[in-house]
Amino acid sequence: MDPEVVGCIQAMLGRVRADHGVAIPLAIESGSRAWGFPSPDSDYDCRFLFVRSERDYLSLWRKRDVIETPVDRVFDVNGWDIGKALKLLLKGNAVVIEWLTSPIAYRTDPQFRDEFLELARAVADRALIARHYLHLGERQRRTYFKDTKSVPQKKVFYALRPAAALRWLRLHPDEAIAPMHFPTLLAECEPPDDVARISQELVARKAVTRELDSEPLAEAVGQFIDREFENAKDWIDASRQPPADEARALCDAFFARSVARFAPR
Repeated sequence: MDPEVVGCIQAMLGRVRADHGVAIPLAIESGSRAWGFPSPDSDYDCRFLFVRSERDYLSLWRKRDVIETPVDRVFDVNGWDIGKALKLLLKGNAVVIEWLTSPIAYRTDPQFRDEFLELARAVADRALIARHYLHLGERQRRTYFKDTKSVPQKKVFYALRPAAALRWLRLHPDEAIAPMHFPTLLAECEPPDDVARISQELVARKAVTRELDSEPLAEAVGQFIDREFENAKDWIDASRQPPADEARALCDAFFARSVARFAPR
């Protein structure tokens, strides 16, 4: 993490707060840096959650539930309204969970983060979260691995990580939140030795190379990805799901507490 870039991101977050009149209780790094497989030229993917004023939430003319800043080759900074994040969580979108578990934070209110993560553990639907990773992984598989003899090596991670997350969830039947950090995820899902070795080698190569070449997809990795995707289709529907009404009530209460605590006056 370049301290100068981090300082620029902090300044951008300050301008967002001032220009949009919002509070930002959580701002983290997403993408390859937080996943644990950055390249030397990886951009910075800052994501944040924001809270608007009570007046904005009570208005008939609601403001957008996203805030975006201009994207360039270094900076990609945007955020979601807390209400949007809660609704997507209930729909099984794992993105907000990954934001809550990111190992890299720009600014965060520890109590907010801990309470939101506790809520996510209580209301996250395992089956929906698993489907999120399955659909994400299969889409990447179809897009980049059609010709297994020429696969952009950095794209391997975008199917391998969902496959590892699905394996982790399968091996932890009482959990709905897999680790975001890929090396941790890989270690905890206990893949075959050859898959672990090839993955570690790819991470090490990506860390020192601006652009990995296209190469044949390693057979062991391809088999691992396909096997976990197929296995997931068998166990997802049998996963326990939290009661919908109870989950909505918990999210509603958290939203009200967060607005009362953080909403700019």
